[in-house]
Formats: sequence, C-alpha cells, structure tokens
Amino acid sequence: MFVLDAHLDLSMNAIEWNRDLTRSITGIREREKALRDKPDRGRGTVCLPEMRRGNIGLCVATQIARYVAPGNPLPGWHSPEQAWAQTQGQLAWYRAMEERGEMIQITNALALKKHLQLWQEQSQNTPIGYILSLEGADSIVTLAHLERSYAQGLRALGPAHYGPGRYANGTDATGGLPAGGRELLAEMDRLGMILDATHLCDDSFWEALDHFRGPVWASHNNCRALVPHNRQFSDEQIKVLVQRGAVIGAALDAWMIIPGWIRGQTTPEFTGLKLEKIIDHIDHVCQLAGNSHHIGIGTDLDGGYGREQSPGDLDTIADLQMLPDLLEARGYKPDDVKRIMHGNFIRFLKEAWS
Repeated sequence: MFVLDAHLDLSMNAIEWNRDLTRSITGIREREKALRDKPDRGRGTVCLPEMRRGNIGLCVATQIARYVAPGNPLPGWHSPEQAWAQTQGQLAWYRAMEERGEMIQITNALALKKHLQLWQEQSQNTPIGYILSLEGADSIVTLAHLERSYAQGLRALGPAHYGPGRYANGTDATGGLPAGGRELLAEMDRLGMILDATHLCDDSFWEALDHFRGPVWASHNNCRALVPHNRQFSDEQIKVLVQRGAVIGAALDAWMIIPGWIRGQTTPEFTGLKLEKIIDHIDHVCQLAGNSHHIGIGTDLDGGYGREQSPGDLDTIADLQMLPDLLEARGYKPDDVKRIMHGNFIRFLKEAWS
C-alpha cells in the first residue's frame, strides 16, 4: 500500500548525523557501528532505499534548528542567524537529492497530482516526494525570512519544538504566544501555509488556534489519555483539531506509544513493545472523531532515535507495511486503512492547496 509519512527529519540526519541516506540501511549501520556520539548510532531505521521498499512515496520532510538563549540548557544555536544558516544547509541537501533524482519537492495541488500518478506507475528509481516543513520557527530571523522560505518551497510550519521558542512555547514549557508569534501566524495566514500544532505547549496551542485561520494539522502526535505527558494531545485538543479539519500523524517514538518508558534505559525487548500498540492511539483518535478521517501516519522514526526506541518488530521504515494488516485485525475496513495510510493527508493537502 502507498504510504504518506507526515514527519521525517531527513536533512537533519544527513547534515548533523552525517548519514548518506542514498545508501542501504545495512551500509549506514555498518559505517556507524563504532560511533557513540548519538544514541541511535548503528541502529537507524530510515534511508531512501528503505522508503522505496516500503512504498513510502511521499513524506513531510523537515528543516529544524533551535535557537537557545543564554541559560537555556537545551542543545541549539546561539543566534537566530546561525539557526537560519543551518536550515539553509539542510535545504541544500534536499536540493542535492532533487538533482540526483532521489527526491522531488511538492508545493501545490498540481505537483501532488502528478507525483501520485508517477507512483502508480513506479519504477525502481521513482523519486520520493517531499513537502517541506519547518519544525520550530526559531530560525525565522524576520518575517521577510518566512516569505523567503515560502519561495523556497516551505509549506508547513510548527512554531515551537522543545522548550521555550522565539515565536511559541513548546514541549515541557508553558506560556502563550509572544507578540512575534501572533505576527508569524498572521504572515502564515497571508501566505497560505499549514500550521503544524505538534509540540505546542497547551497555552500556545489554544492561543495559536484562536489566532490562526488557515489549515491546521499535527504531523506527529499521540494521545495523552494513553500516555500522560504534555507532549501528547488531550482529548479536548484532539476534538478541536477534528473540528478544524485537521489530520493527526501517529508517531512511532516508543516513549510516546506506551507509558512508563524511560529514554536511554527502557528497551523494546524489556517492554515487549510491538507495532500493534500504535493502533491504540490511532483507534483513540478515530473514536473521538467518530470516523477514520482525521488520523494518519507521522512516524518521526529518524527523530534522534533508532531501533533502540522503536517498536521491537520494526527493523526499518519499510515495516510500516505491517500496519494495514494490524488495522484490519482491529476491525478497520479497507477504505479506512487507505485513509489512514495515505488518504487523509492527501485529502487535506488537496483542500489546503485548492
């Protein structure tokens, strides 16, 4: 089945992790097996060949670079200009992949239609489509930089990531939008961009939805009712997103799937975590919505972790092809499965770009 993955940090892996994502997953793991600078070294699950093997022909791919003010203990860049430069390096990698024929940027409804037709007739070397998204807006030095990014193909933006941000407060932080955040949302509205509600703390989430009038999605988010943490959405938040026509991408980061996971200590083998547990989150959203129209897949499988923090029966991203059978076993009909695997996000994009 064709798969749309609504959240992958491909360029971060290429630039900061120094991974050649055009290589096989075996080759990438082998080259990293002696490295210890990242927790997922030698255990990555994402590369372009594995995406093709898993029929993941379209993704939302990020730029990401956090600004950290003095005293902020999170890793990041010491000025917005440095963060901007980092995202421009990431963009250069996407452009290089386009030049190689590995990827193709999708920016409008016509390009989306052509790409989906291309994958219906796919060959071994069909380029993977990507919709460019910015995870955390710290690198937007001025609103003129946002317009420049839009011209570069940026179509979705999440104002915050972890901690306090320049335009919004994110995971593990509190507080609403500063004045600059409201101005950012107004400019996004003018440009016709998609607001990614993922990572917004509760205060910023509610204020952002009050101020933003355009299309909203949540690229990679699970349910607080199942895993109690501010990173997840409450039932009230999910219901409001459904009312706004949003689609929520189910994330495969293990600590977001089951409660009690301690990053760096808990393992899939210890918990017995399997891919079927993400169906609990998918089903919870469907029950709240009353239908299967507002849930999709947003794995975040390359978001700074690998097999050590993924479901134990997932070796690579190609194993997303196990999800249709798991959904059918839970009682979902074929049309529901297609919506979840790709249809809902594709419908959302067509409507947003109409």
